[in-house]
Amino acid sequence: KNFTFTQTTENYRNDSLIKTATWYEAIVFPYDFRISIGDIKDGNAMIQKKDSVYNFRKGNLVRRAPKGEDLTFMLGGMYFIPFDTVKTRMTKEGYDISRGHETLWKGQKTYVIGTDVAGEKVNQLWIDKKKLVVVRFIKYDKGVKFEGVFENHIKLGKAWSETFVTFYNNDKLFQKEKYYDTKINTQVDMRLFDPYNFYK
Repeated sequence: KNFTFTQTTENYRNDSLIKTATWYEAIVFPYDFRISIGDIKDGNAMIQKKDSVYNFRKGNLVRRAPKGEDLTFMLGGMYFIPFDTVKTRMTKEGYDISRGHETLWKGQKTYVIGTDVAGEKVNQLWIDKKKLVVVRFIKYDKGVKFEGVFENHIKLGKAWSETFVTFYNNDKLFQKEKYYDTKINTQVDMRLFDPYNFYK
């Protein structure tokens, strides 16, 4: 029902590492998510609520925007909401859920949602056939290909979590994420997710 972890984040440009940071993250499924960038007391954070994302610098709100691509939904939130709602959300995100096929991904049998042929340039969601977890997504927006790959899954209670993630823009690496100190179903302070009374 909830998940906390520490994340090492590496940013890349032209295949070269340009920045490394430590993020502290907390999720209460299906909708609440917070990233504290560096020490939580510094007040630099991103909070996601059901329909919005809020960015803070030194404890001050600097940006609020509608929530776009939602990894919280794909990587856990969808298991906590009705299936018809999940299908509607996937369609809204641009996945053609009427199309699909099976393939091998990193040696594992995998479902591909969104296309029934390999290599088609359309939005796709790749799901491990055995674990039923997302292992890859591909999205196209204004001619840009955005891809995420989720690996090194570990068993946490009755669920699985990725612990290594890579993101690509037009097939060029721009971010790596490594998770550690993972905990589930702990007591999470819900004040962390209140954008109107920022907590640090």
